[in-house]
Amino acid sequence: MAGGDDAVKALRDALALSPENVPLRKLLADSLRGLGRLDEAEIEYRAAMQRSGDDVELKLALAECYFASGKDSHAEVILDSLRLRNAMTARAHLLAARLALRAQKRDVAGAEYRAALERDPHVEAPDLAKLFGRPIAQAYGVTPDAPANENAPDDEEEDDDERPATREPVAEQPKINFSDVGGMDGVKEEISIKILQPLAHPELFNAYGKKVGGGILLYGPPGCGKTLLARATAGEVKARFIAVGIHDVLEMWVGQSEKNLHALFEEARRSAPCVVFFDEVDALGARRSDFQHSAVRQVINQFLAELDGARDSNEGVLVLGATNAPWHVDAAFRRPGRFDRVLFVPPPDLDARAAILRILLEGKPQNAIDHRRVAEKCKEFSGADLRAVVDRAVEAKLRDALKRGVPTPIEERDLLAAVKDVQPSTREWFATAKNYVLYSNQGGLYDDVAKYLKL
Repeated sequence: MAGGDDAVKALRDALALSPENVPLRKLLADSLRGLGRLDEAEIEYRAAMQRSGDDVELKLALAECYFASGKDSHAEVILDSLRLRNAMTARAHLLAARLALRAQKRDVAGAEYRAALERDPHVEAPDLAKLFGRPIAQAYGVTPDAPANENAPDDEEEDDDERPATREPVAEQPKINFSDVGGMDGVKEEISIKILQPLAHPELFNAYGKKVGGGILLYGPPGCGKTLLARATAGEVKARFIAVGIHDVLEMWVGQSEKNLHALFEEARRSAPCVVFFDEVDALGARRSDFQHSAVRQVINQFLAELDGARDSNEGVLVLGATNAPWHVDAAFRRPGRFDRVLFVPPPDLDARAAILRILLEGKPQNAIDHRRVAEKCKEFSGADLRAVVDRAVEAKLRDALKRGVPTPIEERDLLAAVKDVQPSTREWFATAKNYVLYSNQGGLYDDVAKYLKL
């Protein structure tokens, strides 16, 4: 450690004589990062960037420093700036994969790891290779031992036998409706006009040439009820519901993901009226410019073709997509006829928070609780945060009941005490979204976010 400190001191002395020397300052920042002195490294990386202009390597080094410091939203913004310039290197995709893993988005991490291998088949990432293994890279024709144009696995006969059958989607009948979703009146109204009313009055909409069907993209901070709202939409019109996760579509075999997507839409068409809900749709509808290999692009193109209903009519098929990162979704998905309505799902307002607390506490032993007073203390809380408040209050009452041997009802003070232990999870999302509102909102996509943030 002493040797490292001496090296840092020597570099600082050298910079004092040559403060505009960018390579020297980057070397100092790299040394500080290697010693775990991340705050100092961040300062030096920023200083180097001010002197070098738009240096991709410096930006990436700063993003890696942010990642090491746990400032994931800061790192994501830098990566997005690289994506917009088509400047994502293998190293950048590896960082994106690790960020996705930290956010528990394993499928997104796998896609980023594949993208890194596409750019550099010999890239070293033991932590990611251990998780995703070599077959994923083989499926996209990229392995350390084979040229990038080889699509066949090492043992074709064995792999043909192991190739899985197309997954069969399962349609369900949800038992909840809009009354089970607290707040979000504006979003519910938009969904009603786009989805519910055409089903209730098909003859009226047909008179104006409007078909029953279409798509809505819901975006906003995690935990604000996008999935619950999609399920309630199907329950509201007594339609069948198919929930699609990334794992239901993506396969390591070339061509299999496209077959899975087609099977999902075919089941929806047979079950019409049917609501198909794609969670984390940004993983399936990512910007095609982020991927060089045709296998990845083909999955996205297949998704677009199914939304268009080019070969088969999507009459009665209602498609809802949810994403926490709309800036990662390919613009082609927002074309009319696809996800032509993009709705911001904000954290619940005061009335909605009170309604959510009332729903969450329903059926639990409780004394008279002023839900609105508790909700006033939960500014910026998502629905998931409010659930955490109730869970903590319940846990505290259970601990007390185990000591006393007698259960007691939940009181308002229990909820207020639990509020102090929960931090709003929406703040980090808005910190990231603010950058897009300020610098990437030429088309007005994020106007609702700007209005919410009062920018």
